[in-house]
Amino acid sequence: MNRILFHIDVNSAFLSWTAIDLLAAGNKLDIRTVPAIIGGDIKKRHGVVLAKSIPAKKYGIQTGEPIVNAFRKCPSLLVEPPDHASYQAHSREFIGFLSQICPDLEQVSIDECFLDFTPIADRFPSPQAAASYIKDHIREQFGFTVNVGISDRKILAKMASDFRKPDLVHTLYHHEIQKKMWPLPVSALFMCGKSSVDTLHKLEINTIGDLARADLSILDVHLKSHGRLLWEYANGIDDSWVVTKPAKAKGIGNSITLKQDALTREDALPALRSLAESVSERLRKSGQLAGMVSTEIKYATFRNVSHQATLSVPANSSETIFQTAIRLFDEIWDGTPIRLLGIRSAKLSEEGEPVQLSLFDYKTENPDSVRQQNLDKAIDSIRTRFGKDAIVRGSLYRRTDDFKKH
Repeated sequence: MNRILFHIDVNSAFLSWTAIDLLAAGNKLDIRTVPAIIGGDIKKRHGVVLAKSIPAKKYGIQTGEPIVNAFRKCPSLLVEPPDHASYQAHSREFIGFLSQICPDLEQVSIDECFLDFTPIADRFPSPQAAASYIKDHIREQFGFTVNVGISDRKILAKMASDFRKPDLVHTLYHHEIQKKMWPLPVSALFMCGKSSVDTLHKLEINTIGDLARADLSILDVHLKSHGRLLWEYANGIDDSWVVTKPAKAKGIGNSITLKQDALTREDALPALRSLAESVSERLRKSGQLAGMVSTEIKYATFRNVSHQATLSVPANSSETIFQTAIRLFDEIWDGTPIRLLGIRSAKLSEEGEPVQLSLFDYKTENPDSVRQQNLDKAIDSIRTRFGKDAIVRGSLYRRTDDFKKH
């Protein structure tokens, strides 16, 4: 049989899990039944909406918006603080149960995973029957609900699980995309962030169907490689498999957890600059060049997204890595609060190794390129002699205390 994949997503995970904890502690009110959100002290780290109930959604409250805005929309709104230790425990139960059904499972965040149904297909009358068994058993045993998306492609299973909620099973096979997916707004497409949506709207591409039928050459001009990726997703093109064990990364990277969620592009840029400095310096110290750069975003909801780009010429310049990271950030950021940022380099090669250059990439006589290399070397020398804080770029001055690295 053809492969069948499930994407299983907990409905409003943080709010559902908090509701379960409160009921277990003796509370009579199930906060899932009233306008309620998970957030935190507005003066502290989680001053934004992390999760919302269905009744809260009816007031127009959105995940990621400031709590003060949510109260303007619904003055009677209930707010509960997040309990991440509890969420991890609920997540372990959730993933543990699914692993017993099928070990071919890929967890992609605290509250969602992909499952390869193909190896266990003979145990159930149909994929829909298996998905219904999974969602019903989770509801009855653990007290929260999930949506299950079924497809023959990972991207389509992910899209299907985001259809009408909660506690439902949806299919989105490749032959169903024109009817079920193409009428949706382009903003509903996975990996289509705010910047990409704005660009597509300017091109009069408003629905996923418009994007699927768009001229690839035009998308290449305006969105580069990310435009091609979105076009492929809109057409249901995705040959990736469920990855049960992540491959060991072969590259140099770093990430920063922000003490306060980044709410704007300007909030994120100093962190990306700091990361680019760190990654490029480590590349230069190891005598290596990066052929690929990726940018990672972890949202306040703990959802992760990342995107990568191949460099036309391998580099270890902080400016090259920074500018590439910014471009990738703009392509994938959806405008909601950011908890963590990361930059990783891959496809490493040794300095001095021959590389294939095109006429447009040839930079031997480029004074800006030479000037940047000399600047990087000077900064490395000063930091080696006097410490990493001996010299700080102006864009990072008085901002370094806003981050903690790991």
